[in-house]
Amino acid sequence: MDSFITIRFKRATAKRFQEFSKTHFKSHTEAMATMLDFFFCNEISPREKLGPTGRTIEAKLLKRINAVIAIMRDMEKTQTKPTVAMMESLFQAEEPKKKPLILEKKFTEERKEVRFQEKRNTSKEL
Repeated sequence: MDSFITIRFKRATAKRFQEFSKTHFKSHTEAMATMLDFFFCNEISPREKLGPTGRTIEAKLLKRINAVIAIMRDMEKTQTKPTVAMMESLFQAEEPKKKPLILEKKFTEERKEVRFQEKRNTSKEL
């Protein structure tokens, strides 16, 4: 078993470290070793700012996405829908009247009504 050493910290800092260590690691030793490895492996100083955090990047992306959505909706209202309506009105011409195809001439028997008829002699006399 490894031996322990005492390090003096201010009480507020020690409390913060204990809370952090309990939530993320099994022991305080493992927490401190992992933090030191992180700084040495990535060759950064704990005093450096690493730039925007994931939350700020996400918030900026959401703002940009919302702006793009607003632009697309505006384009749809002002450009796409009126253009589609105009195109539909151009292509929706009245249907041509259906005329029968002239393949052969159909002769219809027309019966003309005779207005005047001769009297027929039923007695066969001349």
